[in-house]
This record gives sequence, structure tokens and C-alpha cells, in this order.
Amino acid sequence: MNVNKIYPWYFSSGAIVLYVLFIVAPALLGIYYSFTDWNSYSSEKNFVGLEHFRTILAGDPTYLLFIKNTVLFTLITSIAKTVLGLFLALLLVSGVKAANLHRMIIFSPQVLSFLIVGLVFKSLLDPNNGFVNVTLRSLGLDVLAQNWLGSLTWAMPSIMAVDTWKGMGYIMVLFIAGLLAIPRDYYEAASIDGAGFWQKLFRITIPMLMPTITIATVLNITYGLRVFDAVYVLTNGGPGNATDVINTAVYSSFAKGYWGLGSALSTILFVIMAIISFFIIRLMNRKVEY
Repeated sequence: MNVNKIYPWYFSSGAIVLYVLFIVAPALLGIYYSFTDWNSYSSEKNFVGLEHFRTILAGDPTYLLFIKNTVLFTLITSIAKTVLGLFLALLLVSGVKAANLHRMIIFSPQVLSFLIVGLVFKSLLDPNNGFVNVTLRSLGLDVLAQNWLGSLTWAMPSIMAVDTWKGMGYIMVLFIAGLLAIPRDYYEAASIDGAGFWQKLFRITIPMLMPTITIATVLNITYGLRVFDAVYVLTNGGPGNATDVINTAVYSSFAKGYWGLGSALSTILFVIMAIISFFIIRLMNRKVEY
């Protein structure tokens, strides 16, 4: 037995045991329950196979709406946070005055609870007395005033906008760290060769930032697919089910006592997250150039 190979396990065994007990075991148990009729109305747990998955994917169209909303939310907020985060990072490493102060201000929403952020924006977006509509009306732009959180058209875009505002500061910090790690020699050599801003951006900055972009994309996607608090606080899934996502459906299923169905929804979410994250990492790693 090679003692040098076994020795590191002494230090990691405790963390591995805790991880298995509190992460792996509950996850496997949840997957098991997704194949049963576990509910609050009976003490029995009967195996029902793929019945819940048929209900979600083929039986009830509202569940497909929840999946569609989740994917749409994830796609749009991931792109918005990445683009805005990169833009702000480029701006704040370019020598702008009081850069550290600006970084702190932009990042500060990230440390706030979404309960606080949601309550503030519910007030700001109130259709009658909210700051946004009052300002628009005072400028004579009454036509632009909307029922932001109560409209079928504007409710989901409003949630996306609030979530992007809250989360782009974190992505900005990741990009700032990546930008500061790029050697200045590359840019100096490019300047000598007559390269402009856009040539430097697409030939040096973005290729060198690909590992950071990969991390940011995976973080954005995993958060977007798991979104719950933004929707719950701002609209509670309304109007109707227009802004419901998978996790609000899971919450609703468990609240109604349909625990097996809620577990099936969670399992579907896990599979979607695993597949998308895998392909995103594979795709972006192929684009890394050194």
C-alpha cells in the first residue's frame, strides 16, 4: 500500500462523509421519490414509474410553460449579465476616476437579500404610485407607463431586468480579475502593430478571458435554472402562471402535499442543469486559445 497516496484521504474523509450525507444522499433520495406517489394524503409510498414525468412533459401544458419560462429566463439573464458585466469591467479597468468606489457601488446589490431588493422594486414598479411610472408621466411619456409586474407582456421582462441589475456586479468582479491577469505586454505589442480597440478586444481580451467567461456562463446558467426568490418575491408566479418557473412549481407542489410530483420536477431541473452545463463547458473549452 502506498502511504503517500492514502495520506491525503485522512484530511478529506470528513468533508467527503458530510458531502455524501447532506448532498448526495438527499439528492438520490429525491430522485427515488420522483418515481413514487409520495404525498401528504397517504402514509403509503407506491411506485408509479414515469407517471409524474409523463404528467409534466406530456400531460399538463402548464408544466411545459414553467420549463419554457425557466429556460427563457436563464438564457436572457445569462447573456445580459455577461455582456453588461464585461462592459463594466472594461470600463473600470480603463483608468476611470474613483474606480474602486464605482466597483463597490455596482457590486453592492449582490450582497443584499432578494427579499429586500424585491420589496424595493415592487414599490418602484407600482403601476399607480411607483417611481418609474410617476417619472414617465411627469415627462409626458404616459404611453410608456405600464403595469410592470401585473402585465402578461411585461411581468417576466421586469423580473429579468431586476435580476440582471442585482447580479451583474458579481460577474463584473469576475471579469475584472480576469482582465487584470492578462499581461500588458500583449496590448503594448498590439498597439505597436497599429491595432485598435476592437481588434484588441476580439484578438486579445476575449480569447484570454475565455476561462473566466466559461465560469461566468456556468454560474449564470446554474443560477438562472434554479431561480426562485426573484419570481416569488416580485410576482409569486403571476399574473396567472405567466412568470412561474420550475422552482416555484416545485414549491407549489410541496405546499399542496404532492411531494412525489415536486421531486419529479426537481429531478427534471437537475437533468437540464447537468446537460446544459456539460455542453457549455465543453464548447467554451474548445475556444480557449493561448
